[in-house]
Amino acid sequence: MSPRSASVNEELRRRSRERLLQAALELVSERGYEATTLGDIADRAGSARGLVSYYFPGKRQLVQSAVHRLMHRTLEEALEREPRTDDGRERMARAIDAILGLAHDRPVLMRQHMAGLLQGEGFVQCPEQRRLSELLGQTIARYGSGNVPSDYPMLRALLMGAVYSALVPGVPMPIPVLRTELFERYGLDWELGIPPEARARAGTPETDLSRFFATDDRSTPPPPAEDPADDRPTEPSDA
Repeated sequence: MSPRSASVNEELRRRSRERLLQAALELVSERGYEATTLGDIADRAGSARGLVSYYFPGKRQLVQSAVHRLMHRTLEEALEREPRTDDGRERMARAIDAILGLAHDRPVLMRQHMAGLLQGEGFVQCPEQRRLSELLGQTIARYGSGNVPSDYPMLRALLMGAVYSALVPGVPMPIPVLRTELFERYGLDWELGIPPEARARAGTPETDLSRFFATDDRSTPPPPAEDPADDRPTEPSDA
């Protein structure tokens, strides 16, 4: 059997990581964080258990990266949905509604995410977190900020605080109230974005999360079928 090309190996690595991220989201949504093990995630992803530690230092980092993926893809969808617009105030409203919508639609995942951020390591500096940061930075810039390095952290803090307030067990704040506060801060009309009444008409959130994960990129030919055991990256040698 001839060796696989570097591009095929890279594609297999990408797909393996994507499957792990998707499996982590699905299982934590279904069972909760504590009841989900790394072995469970590897089994759901169809990956060797040792492969998880190749990509992620531990379960917390894997789940945080997975939720950051959910957040940045949800935000992308909201910003680019039809009718597409370059209006900064509309885009800010869509961003706020996207994040508040996750608190409403995915409370188990978002509650765990907020708890994970309070651990000693804080944010996991992964590609998913960097993409979320880029999108929020672009949003505040399009809104008209004259000082993005200062205004972006404030937007991030306000959104995190709103999500936390919506999810505090026993004393959650209503999302419409939180939305009103954020919209007033940024001078946004209630009709912008996706108001709560429009979200209510849309029905229950989707349970299928697969569209957020590129595990089958049909834009390029699939790699040749080989032994499934080969669907893992070559780990560095000890030499």
